[in-house]
Formats: sequence, structure tokens, C-alpha cells
Amino acid sequence: MNRPYSAKDHLPGELYRAEQVRTLDRLAIEEQGIGGFELMSRAGEAAFACLLERWPDEEQICVFAGPGNNGGDAWVLAALACMHGVAVRFYTVGDMSRQSDDARQAMQMALQAGVEPEAFAGELDYEGQIIVDGLLGTGLNADVSGLFATAIAAINAHRADVLALDLPSGLNADTGRIMTWAVNADLTVTFIGVKQGLLTADGPDMAGEIAFASLAVEPVIYHQVRANAERISWDRFDRLHRRPLQRTGNAHKGEFGHVLIIGGDSGMGGAAAMAAEAAGRCGAGLVSCATRAEHVMPILVRRPEVMVKGLESGLELQPMMTKASVLAIGPGLGHSSWAELMLQQVLASDLPLVLDADALNILSSPGWRRDFAGRDVILTPHPGEAARLLECSVADIQRDRFAAVRQLAERYQAVVVLKGQGSLVADADGRIALCTDGNPGMSSGGMGDVLTGVLAALLAQHMPVFEAACFGVSVHSAAADLAAKQGERGMLATDLMMYLRELMN
Repeated sequence: MNRPYSAKDHLPGELYRAEQVRTLDRLAIEEQGIGGFELMSRAGEAAFACLLERWPDEEQICVFAGPGNNGGDAWVLAALACMHGVAVRFYTVGDMSRQSDDARQAMQMALQAGVEPEAFAGELDYEGQIIVDGLLGTGLNADVSGLFATAIAAINAHRADVLALDLPSGLNADTGRIMTWAVNADLTVTFIGVKQGLLTADGPDMAGEIAFASLAVEPVIYHQVRANAERISWDRFDRLHRRPLQRTGNAHKGEFGHVLIIGGDSGMGGAAAMAAEAAGRCGAGLVSCATRAEHVMPILVRRPEVMVKGLESGLELQPMMTKASVLAIGPGLGHSSWAELMLQQVLASDLPLVLDADALNILSSPGWRRDFAGRDVILTPHPGEAARLLECSVADIQRDRFAAVRQLAERYQAVVVLKGQGSLVADADGRIALCTDGNPGMSSGGMGDVLTGVLAALLAQHMPVFEAACFGVSVHSAAADLAAKQGERGMLATDLMMYLRELMN
């Protein structure tokens, strides 16, 4: 079997906000008896070990340090490099009189090792192949400006590879948003807890590969701080045995649910067809499709296992709904009166439901808004649809994807999948998961329609709604990763079908 294992699957399953990591840091100092400088030393040592592993033959490095503890980590790394016989060019940025006692101790360690710092004046004079970024830490909450912005621009313009300490300077640790300027790293070594912003929005693009160092903080410390989000992936579900159960020999199709896909207005039948096929490939016992009459024959030719019916009115949908156990509406639905008639019938039902695409756009319209308290419902918006559902801009959604998905789940009392790089899943109880599977090749038409079918099939097979959303997003993204082995550009949604079947078994 092809086993999808991403470059992030070595990371822990717990994701934290910056404030939570600072709490872990404080607890380790208070309860484990680790001194602040000792933690800083461990961070520098871990980062230097990663540097040697990634670039074993490099004889010189350039290090940038700010006045905070992130800069303290950089001073330690520079000291170790000097002791190792590596030439160090060291730039400071900012007011070094603001250093903490721990950072000042790290600076003294570096000076004694032979590091000769100079204040960065705007010009990066370095001919080597490695730059270490220790400019700004996790406490950044304002746009980067002044010499820090100049330094980041110089680092990004240089041909050298970049190692970022804890997270790339200028990246918001909580949201993954670039604060005007951010270092574009090739490798980020993050300490104590994985910052959630590294894995969504701009985070993955700026962080490069991610290494994690716990700095020997004991498990009992982590038990005292509840992570803000869970990292999910197909591999993690597989290792934790959270996949759908194996079927017994005495099973029959009635045990695995009946999915009804509703969509495919004139000219958009392919969306409904892909959702229906995905539901079948992911194990739904029966799949029906309610669509425009013109699409019946093409869908049957492509997938004769699907029971397809052409409808003209909402009343015609009712008999099909009585036979279904899960509804999915939205793929190719359109915005016509036909679409509204279909959605009206679906919203009046109490069956488990997946809402996608145009169904979400109609739901965001005046007179259609409602919540789904007491019903198993999954909404699957991309940032544009999420903005309409929350009556804000796409920029507002992307500014803080965690806040947006939480607000959507609370407002609509449903499980919400906020699609995009580092797709997020949230429920009304405050749980959040972040998927680290997936790739840019998924930026093509039909991927969301396939996801709708996947989620509906999992609900039909009696998976709890939040777990179904999390596993469905992961298996969908992992299938795309397998398909992308032949190239991301040009990957089509239908390329995922065989991989979905493989990963579901």
C-alpha cells in the first residue's frame, strides 16, 4: 500500500498558541527546576545540531540576533559554532540594552567563544551559504518595520539557505500571518511546543522544513496546559487506530448508509458526479444523486452504480430524501430558484448533512441564515465562502483562520471545515484540528466536490460528526499527496478516486 507520510508527520499532535508555550516554559523553570539560561542553551544546542545535520560541510555562517530571548538562542548557537571551528559573522538588530538576564548571559558566552558582533546598519556583507535568523520571537504582535524589516529583506534577498530559530521572524506564531515582512526559511527549529501558526496560512510557505525540539521538558508539564489545536493527518489517524473499523464478512450495504448528493444545476453536472463517485469510493453502501435531468445520462455512463434522478421541483426531492440516511448539497448547485427549492427541502430535514459551495453561498444570504443546533452538520467553506458566512472580508478570514473557524462553528452550531493551506476543523464545543496533509496541486476545480462526497460517506458509516470531518479532510488531502507524486501542476480532482479507495482500506 502507498503510505502517505508527510514531512510534518514527525511533529507532535499538540499545537499551541505562543502564550501557551510561554506558560510551558515558565512551568518547566518553576516545577522542573530548569533555569532560563539552561533552556536557552538547550535551544541553541538543538538548533546547532540541526544545522550540522543539514549543512555538515559548511565552514562559515551568518547570524542575526535581536534583543529578545530569540536572540539569546542565536548567541548560544554562534558560541557553539565558534567552538566547533565555524567562522561566524554576527549582526545585532535593535536595542541590546533591553536583553533579559538569560540573553545577556548567552551573549557573554558567545563573546568568550570569540564571536565579534556588529550592529546591522542596512548592508548584509556575507558570502557564505547559511544565515541563522534569531531576530524576533513568538511575542511579535505588530507589523515589522525599521531595521528589522531591512534585515529581513536583506536575508530574503541573499542566496544563502536560512535556519530560523523557533519560527521565522515576522511570522505571527498564532495565526501564520506575515506581519508585513517575514523571513523565508529553509528550515525552522521550533522549541518546547509547536506553534500553530507554522502550519496554516503563510506559515508553511515561510517555515520550510520544520524540526521540533522539546528541550527535555517533562510530559507532566505538558499535561498542565491544554493544547489549542490537534494536528491531524492520515498517518496520525492510522497510528492511533482512529480509522473506520474493518468490515465483517456478514455485513451488507444497508449497514453503510445511503448518501444523497444534491446539486448539478444546468452546466455543472460534473460537480455532483464527482461528489457521488467519491462517496461510493469511500464506502457508502448506496449513493443517489438528485440533479438536473440533462445530467442523468452522463452521470450514469460514468458511474452506473449511482442512482440518478432528474428533478425540476423541491417536492420531487422528498421521496428521495425518505430513503437517504445522509444528505450532501452544494456541488454545482448554482444560485437559481431551482437551487433554492432544493436547499429549502434539505434545511427542513433533520438528517445528517454536508453543506458545500453554492449551498453555503445561499445560506449566507439574508433570510437563509440559521444554526444547526441538535443536528449533525458539516460546513466546508473556502475563505471566500467563509467571509460571506461571517459577513466580513477574505482578508479578515485569513488574518486569523483559527478565530474564523471557531466563530463559524459557534454561529452555525455545526462542525466547520475551513479549507486552505493547513485546513482547519472546528466544532461548537471549541475543539480545533489542523490538517498537515495536502499540497498546492489541490488548487483546482472539483477538489471541494470530492471532499463533500468523502465526508458524506463517513457520516453514512456512522462516524461521529467531528471525527468524520477530521478523518475526511485528512484522507482527502493524503489522497492528493499520493496523486501529486506524478506532479502537482495538472492534478485533477478525479485523480484522487483510486487513492481514496486505497486509503479507506
